[in-house]
Amino acid sequence: MSHIIGYARTSTVDQVAGYEAQQRDLDKAGCTRIFKEQTSGADADRPELARALDYLRDGDVFVVTKIDRLARNTKHLLEIVETIETRKASLRILDMGLDTGTPNGRLMLTMLGAIGQFEREMMLERQREGIAKAKADGKYTGRKPMEADKVQAIKDAKANGMAPARIAREFNVARSTVYRVLAM
Repeated sequence: MSHIIGYARTSTVDQVAGYEAQQRDLDKAGCTRIFKEQTSGADADRPELARALDYLRDGDVFVVTKIDRLARNTKHLLEIVETIETRKASLRILDMGLDTGTPNGRLMLTMLGAIGQFEREMMLERQREGIAKAKADGKYTGRKPMEADKVQAIKDAKANGMAPARIAREFNVARSTVYRVLAM
């Protein structure tokens, strides 16, 4: 017996309305089980997505409301679709009326994913151009460098055996900043 499995995701816990709308649409689509998580799409660690994909069985339909709730980019989308197909299931994207259970659905999904990736790359290119123009105009100077005495204090704390996590707390900086300073 096949099942309709839903997946809902929002980027932050503040997106309550978006979360509720996805839940409503997935319920309306007949989902018998819905996996939900609140994490950025860029996060590599999406445990509920992994659980949902692992839950799929032969003949199941995996449903999302929008393509951007599922994949980070075209490559990621195609990897997910391959996983779904390996489990002999199909993908349905509600807002597109797309179903990979059909040849036309698979073709459209690949084309739409490529267009989405293209749009994202164009947006990033425009962002880089804007930053370059702002720098040329002297309006964008980047992050202020850390004061030399703070850099030395971080290095001294490490030399005295303090752990990077504690150094980060003591100096009110990110742990990655501590590692960056120690690598200098």
